[in-house]
Amino acid sequence: MKKYVLTIIAAASVAAASAQDVYYAPSFGDNWSIGIDGGVTTPLSKGHAFFGDMRGGFGLHLQKQVTPVFSLGVEGYAAVNTSSWNSKIATTSLGESYIVPVKSSTAIDNMYVGAYGSVNLMNLFGGYQQRKFDMELTAGIGWGHDFYDRMAMIPYNADARDQNYMATKVGVNFNFNVTENLTVSVKPALVWNMTGTKYEPLDVDFTTAAYDRSKLALNVFAGVAYNFGPGFIAATGKNQAQIDDLNAQINQLRADIAACNAATAAAAANAADLANQLEACKNRKPEVVKEVNNNLQSVRYVFYRIGSSVITADQMPNVEMVASYLNNHKDSKVVVKGYASQDGNLEFNKKLAAARAESVKNALVKKYGIAADRITAEGEGIGHMFSENDWNRVAICTLD
Repeated sequence: MKKYVLTIIAAASVAAASAQDVYYAPSFGDNWSIGIDGGVTTPLSKGHAFFGDMRGGFGLHLQKQVTPVFSLGVEGYAAVNTSSWNSKIATTSLGESYIVPVKSSTAIDNMYVGAYGSVNLMNLFGGYQQRKFDMELTAGIGWGHDFYDRMAMIPYNADARDQNYMATKVGVNFNFNVTENLTVSVKPALVWNMTGTKYEPLDVDFTTAAYDRSKLALNVFAGVAYNFGPGFIAATGKNQAQIDDLNAQINQLRADIAACNAATAAAAANAADLANQLEACKNRKPEVVKEVNNNLQSVRYVFYRIGSSVITADQMPNVEMVASYLNNHKDSKVVVKGYASQDGNLEFNKKLAAARAESVKNALVKKYGIAADRITAEGEGIGHMFSENDWNRVAICTLD
């Protein structure tokens, strides 16, 4: 028997060690149950009838589911006084023997109060889950009490007294889980009176504390219990690879957050700088900027009448400005290009364009004393610079 028990314990340990899941209750106040029990009890000792000495019983229990496999609880039950199976053989002064009934005058003739532990076999070997049916092994120890009527023992009332004794109990619970919170159970159990002797099971003056069939009773109770859930929560066991992967993701997210914070700070600094520039612009006094177009300074136009290369008086100021520039910038030179409009003969217009360039050169040399080697005069023929045809009768002076 001992070897068999050790084998079961070893198998349970291996199953528990290899499990991947860990279960836990949310708090100490969870997974309690309370229930009422009712059924029958009968002695199994020699000299008692199984059904003839059977009586009804009722009880109450309170249980805490510590783990999915193991539970602790307290219970109490009492047997209804329906028979007088407890009896004593008495002897008269003449040596005659007779049976004296030892029947309690109360409604209850025995009771038991004790603590117990239970192991859920289905969860132990099949893993925790919500099942419609499961089985539990229970074992407990407690206090037993038998009620006696002294008046029934006259003239031997000295032996008629209530008995207190230690009791142990083992059993199996067949549980039908109607809902998550309601359980109906059938609970057969064996109860031993651990004190007294083989011949006087209730005589506490001769205590032996042994498992003896002469002090054995059978209880068959049915119970209804209400379970205050919520049961157990499954947590998957440690997976180092998954933990490392999650840590890497967390570190990456932290780096992303840091980068976002840095970008946000830079954007905030840039916005503050732009705000300062805007405020400075608002407070700045208006400035008048004088834009000088170098192209306008370096080019002068001398316009002519149709068919003529003579510089008229109204165009001389333009020639004078070219001369003034050349006098002020001794290293500068000027290129004069003459053009003609589309009117007239082409050959004539080519000669006219060259003559117009030469007329400007001659004026710069003869009137303003500009050295001839600083002046380049070229005839370009018919001009197309201007959309107005009359404007193309021109000499364009480009200063270098």
